[in-house]
Amino acid sequence: MKYIIMCGGQYREWKTPRQLAVVKGERIVERTIRLLRENGIKDIAISSNDPVFELCGVPVLRHDNFYFVWKDWNADGHWCNCFYLTEEPTCYLFGDVYFSPEAIKTIVETQTDDIELFGSAKPFADNYIKPWVEPFAFKVVDVEHFEDAIMELKEKTKTSWREPIAWELWCIIKGRRIDIDDYRKDYTVINDYTCDIDHKQDIEELEKVL
Repeated sequence: MKYIIMCGGQYREWKTPRQLAVVKGERIVERTIRLLRENGIKDIAISSNDPVFELCGVPVLRHDNFYFVWKDWNADGHWCNCFYLTEEPTCYLFGDVYFSPEAIKTIVETQTDDIELFGSAKPFADNYIKPWVEPFAFKVVDVEHFEDAIMELKEKTKTSWREPIAWELWCIIKGRRIDIDDYRKDYTVINDYTCDIDHKQDIEELEKVL
């Protein structure tokens, strides 16, 4: 299986891509690469149009994601374009997520013959810094099902700046609307400090609990 770390998007709060933010002396995306390798994964790539990621030592796959967010929350482009679609089983990890070793191990070892989502769920772990659920990765074996879901979601939400997002994509994949309280039984739960980094303050809060 191929593992692709998604590193698209641009945010004015960050002078460099936030996937390159440093937490406890290590860049977020480089930590993910290291943890994958420690779990025996060799086929690793980054999905991004930014050449800066070529310094990470893995192939950089250019995609069609022109998603851009700034302070007044206007945006251009489709979030789902950041998935570099392949014809082979692929695990897509969100590049701005700070993964625990246990989280990566869970993702690598979880088996599926279709599509699996990984994310946090209530009740949250004591060392989880977010007040809401977060998606972390999609593991895709049925690549046709995944691509069809992305195309369907993009068609439904092409007039909305906020869509598509991971939870909406998961609802399409599951073929039904999933209530927030039901998420826990619909995907593989990772409940520890694993979380995405939205703002610089998140790094400060995360380092406090590490």
